[in-house]
Formats: sequence, C-alpha cells, structure tokens
Amino acid sequence: MFGLKTEASFDGAHFLADYYGKCENLHGHRWRVVAYARQESLQTEGTMRGMVLDFGVFKKALRSIVGEFDHMFLVEEGTLKQATVDALEGEGFTLKMLPFRTTAENLARYFYGRLEQEGIPVAQVDVYETPLNCASYFGE
Repeated sequence: MFGLKTEASFDGAHFLADYYGKCENLHGHRWRVVAYARQESLQTEGTMRGMVLDFGVFKKALRSIVGEFDHMFLVEEGTLKQATVDALEGEGFTLKMLPFRTTAENLARYFYGRLEQEGIPVAQVDVYETPLNCASYFGE
C-alpha cells in the first residue's frame, strides 16, 4: 500500500447549538485539515507514472476545498434566527451555512467526501480544532 499526506488550514468561527458548555458561544479556530491518499499500486502510465497521485493535484484539491471556509462564520442551518442571519450579512459578515453541526468530526467527513468527488483516492481526513486535538474520518 502506498500513501500520501498533505494539509491545509483555515481560520473560521463557529458555535455549537445545544451544547451546554463553552463551545456554545461564538468562538474561532485555526482549523488544520490533514488529508491522506492511499492506493495499492502506483500508476503505470503518463505523467503520474510511479506515483499514487501528483502532489500538486492533491494539494490543489485540498486547498481549494478548504479555502471555501477561510475567514467564514460556519453556521449549522437552522441554529440562528433568520433575523440574526440577515443582520450579520447586513453588517458584511460572510456566513458559511452548512447542513450539519459544525464539529470537527462532521467537517472531516465533509472534506473527505469533497476530495472523493474530485477523484482523489482519499483514505482519511483529520481536522484539528487545536494543535493537540483532532477528529478523523476514515471512509467506508
């Protein structure tokens, strides 16, 4: 088995609705996203001969996806009143509305799925909220 690893990061704010702890309040992170690609054999033809995948392709895919989250307020759909959303957007804030709770676990699964859609042979995605704490998603 052969593998590659690349990473990207973004700065973003979020809160956890119905959490009952410090994280129910609006706060931010420097999120670190580490992605792993894996294949049983190396490519045998073309410019990627002898590779799992060109690092440039891998890095570009991850950084493009993660870049969509940079300097955003990550909001789980339905957790803020529409008046609040309108007021924030009216003040010029950029909200990234997501159909899931904005936990590291769900973000790891989201990034995994997006890389998979890009044709990356993704095996695992880790999302760090802090330098010492991360959640991982390992596909099925």
